[in-house]
Parts: sequence; structure tokens; C-alpha cells
Amino acid sequence: MKTLAFDVYGTLVDPLRMATQLQAIAGGRADALSQLWRNKQLEFAFRRGLMRDYADFDVCTRDALQFALEQFEIGLDEAGIRGLLEQYRALPAFPDAAGGLEQLRDRGIRCLAFSNGTHDSLQAVLGQAGLLPLFDDLVSVDAIKTFKPDPAVYNYLVRRSGARHADCWLVSGNAWDLIGARNAGLNTAWVNRSGSRFDPWGGPPDMEVMDLAQLANSMEAIS
Repeated sequence: MKTLAFDVYGTLVDPLRMATQLQAIAGGRADALSQLWRNKQLEFAFRRGLMRDYADFDVCTRDALQFALEQFEIGLDEAGIRGLLEQYRALPAFPDAAGGLEQLRDRGIRCLAFSNGTHDSLQAVLGQAGLLPLFDDLVSVDAIKTFKPDPAVYNYLVRRSGARHADCWLVSGNAWDLIGARNAGLNTAWVNRSGSRFDPWGGPPDMEVMDLAQLANSMEAIS
């Protein structure tokens, strides 16, 4: 059976929408603060994975927020930081996410959520976004204590799903994630909502779509 594993942050829910919550403390700099927070969140996870010094994605998210606030010289007390981290667990879904997932499930395709996030955070954010019932399983890297794009993470996904590599697809809006999955032998589908350019190494994705509705139609054509 074809199995689609969906990255969560940046593919199903939008981390950059935290800019709305940051306007109260950053004003016109909220978009830049949100982008720095996201960039550092990923960087800290990558570095921890390479150093084999694991701390879960919630820790990376908090450390990245602290860095971004200090970089922008914004003082925020502990209650304020906790409040932002709680709002991060309620990120909104991209508008096409629910409908696209429903189409895929209606066509008999197995759908998993697959993320650097902790299982608890995935349950929270997907539940708040109304997407949780649309998944057959939640797969978190926290189970093996490292981060994407470590090949061990994608191989764990295949084992956990019970699918063969040839039947397992990673669906992501993040090019680095797709390159990691392709390196581990998975099929890849890039959700390129912004019309950006794919990274110039590691080979192109097997499929490129604008949204999850187009993904559902494309998957039907090759099933």
C-alpha cells in the first residue's frame, strides 16, 4: 500500500504565522522575528543531531525563541515566553491541508504525520488545526533521539510504517527534508506553495505540487 508521510511544520501548519502573535512585542519587526525564530529552531536541531547531543524539538524551539528575542533586544519574562510557546502549539493549518488529506484518504492512501516535533506537540498542534483525525499514525523522531535529515530517521519511518521504501513517500514543503529522504531511498513530493527554487544538489523531487489538492490528484494518476 502506498504510504505518505507528511512533514508537519512548514508543510501542514505554518510556523511563520507566529508573526501575528509577535506583533504585540515586535511591532513592524514581527515577520523578521518570526523568520529568525524558525531559522534558529532548525539550525539548533541540525547542530544537535550532528553533535549527537540530543534535546527534543521543544527545547530547540524554546532556545531559538530566546535567541531571537535577545537578537532583537526584546525583553520578555518567563510567563510571556511560556505564552508564546503555548501559541506555537496552536499554529494554523495551511488552507489546503485538511481538504487534501481527506481526498487522499478517500482514495485509500495511508497518511502518517512525520516530524522532528515531539509526539505530545504533534498531537497538540494537529489537534488544534483539526488535522489529527486524518492520520493513521504520528511518527516522531523523539523515539530514536536524533533529527531529520539523519538517514536513521527516514529508515525508522519506513520500519514504523511497515511499508517498503519503494511504497513510502515523504511529503514536505522543506527542500532539505526531501533531499534527506531521497538520500535514504524514499520517494519525495515537494509542496511548493511559494513557487521557490529547489536546492541545487541531491537531485530534484519525484513530484512537485502547489498544494495538497494537487498532490491528491497526482497520486491518483500514479497509483
